[in-house]
Amino acid sequence: MVAKMYVWGVSAVVLGALAGVACSGADGERGPAGSAGPAGSAGPTGSAGPPGEAGPPGDAGEPGDPGEAGPATPMEPPRLLDAKIGGWVQANRDAINAMLAKHGIASGTFDPAKRPVAVFDWDNTVLKNDIGDATFAWMVKHDVILQPPNKDWGLTSPELTADAKAALKAACDAAAAAGSPLPTSTNAGCAAEIMSIYYNGKTTISNDAWPSKGVTTTTNYAYGWASQLQAGHSPSEVRSWAVAAFEENVGNPVGSKQIVGGVEMAGYVRVYDQIRDLAETLTENGFDVWILTASPQYVVEAISEEIGVPPHRVVGIRPTLTGGKITYGFQGCGTLTDGQTSLITFYNGKRCWINKVIFGEPPASQLAPNPDPSKRPVFVAGDSDTDLAMLKDATVLKLVIERNKIEVSCNAYANHQNKWLHQPMFIEPKPAPTAGAFDCPAAKDPEGNPIVDEAGQTFPKKLP
Repeated sequence: MVAKMYVWGVSAVVLGALAGVACSGADGERGPAGSAGPAGSAGPTGSAGPPGEAGPPGDAGEPGDPGEAGPATPMEPPRLLDAKIGGWVQANRDAINAMLAKHGIASGTFDPAKRPVAVFDWDNTVLKNDIGDATFAWMVKHDVILQPPNKDWGLTSPELTADAKAALKAACDAAAAAGSPLPTSTNAGCAAEIMSIYYNGKTTISNDAWPSKGVTTTTNYAYGWASQLQAGHSPSEVRSWAVAAFEENVGNPVGSKQIVGGVEMAGYVRVYDQIRDLAETLTENGFDVWILTASPQYVVEAISEEIGVPPHRVVGIRPTLTGGKITYGFQGCGTLTDGQTSLITFYNGKRCWINKVIFGEPPASQLAPNPDPSKRPVFVAGDSDTDLAMLKDATVLKLVIERNKIEVSCNAYANHQNKWLHQPMFIEPKPAPTAGAFDCPAAKDPEGNPIVDEAGQTFPKKLP
């Protein structure tokens, strides 16, 4: 009884509350509510459930702005001068290789539609000795020169002096009928007169064969005559003569001489390995390589591929043709029309033909230096005063193969704008000139004027 009363006491609040709801009478009053007991303690926290599945990916964001382009990787020239081929002055080799890198296809400014132009003289620049001379001698030795119409030697060249025409008439008139081959291989007198006039500029008795020492600023009369004495033959015939002359002379030892018509002359030729390598290297670097020569057109184009230059890139003395046969007249350049005989690819005539054929200038502007540097050769190589105009026109490098020709040597040693390269010949070079060997202030051009550099200034001192 005591225990039950203890439990009851403990639970009095709960029971009292229940009694006020469940045990009240129908019409009795509700008793007072009991006080609330203390709150129970919180139960332990349950474990976390497994993670839910990943939702679908969101839409891609907008692309960001492109970054700046990095620097271009410099290209290397596809080919430089062959280091195994000696003979070059090292500074010249270095300058040419630098030109290849700056102006060839490795350059960032190279434009295949405006390829840089390189121009070579042929005789004694590409070739040791002279293919024009070698072919002329071959013609005399093989009876291919024709007696002129009416046996009138003045028709072959209007520049022949009266003494020269008289000497040729006396020596050759009886040798063959007009239009027939002259037997110069057996007729020593006729051969001697032709060779002396061509090679020495004089008759066999030393009379002048040409006026004004045989040269002007646009022609060399004897060089022109070499083409004119091919008259009556086809271009293909002349090409075959040139190949025969080349093969004969290239087979002879270096230093060989030959005597034709009593005239002693070089009896061998060689293509310079260094120049062949240079021409091929220029071509592989995207340059257009041309040959400008004062030898006859059909002679040089017959062998130009010895250095990889196709015949259509050769400009030599270009005769007019009649019925497919060579005539005594030349094609026109500048304001001179076809049939003229006063301008060939010589001295200023080389500039004329470069402007005409390579750069397509109109006739009125072909003889003058082109004012647009982009219409000039980048590189020119020559050996003689006959090459001076085109050497001066080169915009980057001017290579001179030294043969002690005063006008071109003075320019090379003066080295205007540091663009001139002076190079001894690769075969049988001449001794180095002593100090002051070239009297540049006293030298005259073919018209008798003091020689000048490419800036038009006279030379103040002897060189080198």
